[in-house]
Amino acid sequence: MTAPLESGAPAGPRTGGPRRRRVRSGARLRGGAPLPLLVPALIGLVFLVLPLVALLIRAPWPSMPELLTSTEVWQALRLSLICATAATVVSMVIGVPLAWLLARVEFPGRGLVRALVTLPLVLPPVVGGVALLMALGRNGVVGQWLDSWFGITLPFTTTGVILAEAFVAMPFLVISVEGTLRAADPRYEEAATTLGASRFTAFRRVTLPLIAPGIAAGAVLAWARALGEFGATITFAGNFPGRTQTMPLAVYLALQSDPQAAIALSLVLLAVSIAVLAGLRDRWMTTS
Repeated sequence: MTAPLESGAPAGPRTGGPRRRRVRSGARLRGGAPLPLLVPALIGLVFLVLPLVALLIRAPWPSMPELLTSTEVWQALRLSLICATAATVVSMVIGVPLAWLLARVEFPGRGLVRALVTLPLVLPPVVGGVALLMALGRNGVVGQWLDSWFGITLPFTTTGVILAEAFVAMPFLVISVEGTLRAADPRYEEAATTLGASRFTAFRRVTLPLIAPGIAAGAVLAWARALGEFGATITFAGNFPGRTQTMPLAVYLALQSDPQAAIALSLVLLAVSIAVLAGLRDRWMTTS
């Protein structure tokens, strides 16, 4: 016979002894960080934070209101907000169905399609701009027909800015939505179809509400990426004030003639980026 358990001691599953306290995932290691890991970690932190701190130190704070209220700055900021928002809408309209296709439909070459969709993430933006020119320019593969048949010219226009930003930003939304779709239970969609709903109705009434946080997170990431796009924009759309000159292009131009204005514009983009990351962390990227 075994000795009775002491009062208040929970029994274990096999031995009858006290249960071991379950260690939570993500629990901190005791005893501090080892020096070979602590030193490079601190160096990496300084390497990433120091340029941002230097930007804040060298910022012309007394003349900041005057710099940020100039006509050129407001034109660039207004154009950046409009184009980034439009590029995000374009990315959502065609990117969410693409993410659903990659997550829910089995077809030959799906891995290759996924690789092509995510290629703009690693492709140099200037190369993306050149590719857009070869495809949609006046002498491009598709652009020549748009010009001759419909009189539509996309390069060096505001529409060209939107297309360039959508090209580099849409993969962020596709990846986010596809990951959310893979985590969502497909049985809800199957149940809706067995009750008589069409596949599109099931997608609209069941799937979209389930993946709404993923769509929102992907849209914010795409918007932030579109707002900061430089290489593809200047290659495909040019740098014309009031028409194609966005905030990153204005920073580049101001850096050559007025470094103080370039710092002020950079701080605006930095503030937007911090706000986006803070919003994502608080709403959609917290883990328990």
